[in-house]
Parts: sequence; C-alpha cells; structure tokens
Amino acid sequence: MSGFRRGVRLGIDVGKARVGVARCDPDGLLAVPVETVPRNEASIARITALASEYDAFELLVGLPVSLTGNDTASTDDARTFAAELGAASGLPVRLVDERLSTVTAHAALRGAGRSQRSSRRIVDQVAAVVLLQQAIDVEKGTGTPAGEPSPDPQEPA
Repeated sequence: MSGFRRGVRLGIDVGKARVGVARCDPDGLLAVPVETVPRNEASIARITALASEYDAFELLVGLPVSLTGNDTASTDDARTFAAELGAASGLPVRLVDERLSTVTAHAALRGAGRSQRSSRRIVDQVAAVVLLQQAIDVEKGTGTPAGEPSPDPQEPA
C-alpha cells in the first residue's frame, strides 16, 4: 500500500437527473453507496455537506469519456460540475475516467436480481462506488492518485 494517501474520499457520478455519491473508509478498504442527490441548484451544496459530514479530504468525480477516449457533452458537464464542486467545497477534486461504470453498475444490480426499473434510484450510487473503488485500486497499485486534478476555477488557465 505504499504511496496510498490515507483518508476518506467521496466518489461522485454526475448525471443529468441525478448524482450518485459513494464514500470509502480512511484505509480505502471498501467503497460504499451514500446517497443519490437530485441534480438541481442544491446538488453542489448537498454534496459539500456530505463531504463535511464524512470528513472527506478529496472528491473524485467521474469523467464520462467516449469508448475511444474522446470528450462528449457529458464530459464537459462533468468538468463544469467538478469545478463548481471544488470551488464550493474548498476540497481537491480529481476527474477519474468512468468509462463503463454505469454499465458495470447495471450488470451488478441485474446479477443481484434487480430490474433496471427498480434499480433507477440506486444505480447512480452503485456507479459512484464502481468509479471510487477503481480509483482506490489504481492508487494502491501504483502509488499515484487516479485521474487528473480538476482545474481550480480561481486560477487562470
């Protein structure tokens, strides 16, 4: 576990209608679902409150790129959300490739006997768990944090 930064992290799966939130324990042993936050003008404030409640030191926002690695409209949306979240929370935000995290989440829920319809309220949380666990595994395996830092909106580009 050399190079692993100890502390609670939140994983955030940004969608158009909902934002899934997951967290891990300080040792990064397990990522667990926390909440599905409706995507509206109060989303940033709620996630900031969750970060404070769990004493998170870092926020990991899923970056939905296409299978070929190119940006999409959703990629731009996630980057904007991440920048706003960083500004509001004052915490470091990292953008983590989340390709197939929602697909993996749906597959896991199907495997647990849940229909897509009955999973709608929790799939975003499960996707956040998937992206957070992958980021933890990368950092534990390489000693380097996963993803890329979200630019600070206060600093010039």
